[in-house]
Amino acid sequence: MTIQKPFRKFIPQQKKIEELEKNSPRFKRIYEEYELMSDELYNMENSDTSNIPDDFMDAVKIQTEYLEDEIGDWLLEKSNKES
Repeated sequence: MTIQKPFRKFIPQQKKIEELEKNSPRFKRIYEEYELMSDELYNMENSDTSNIPDDFMDAVKIQTEYLEDEIGDWLLEKSNKES
């Protein structure tokens, strides 16, 4: 079993994320995919192998950024509902 680590970008909103994960299977799936993509991107950027095509790296970065934006939208929506 892997330990879930909060990603730095979303540490201030960790309680909101946990609540959204409990209440929304869609959000949970998006956040899990973001965690996976972020880990993979980090591993690729810090590996010694240079055989990873730049196009592939760019695609992973774009997908990760898209997921970050979507998570940010969910968190903003939740904040607006609480106000």
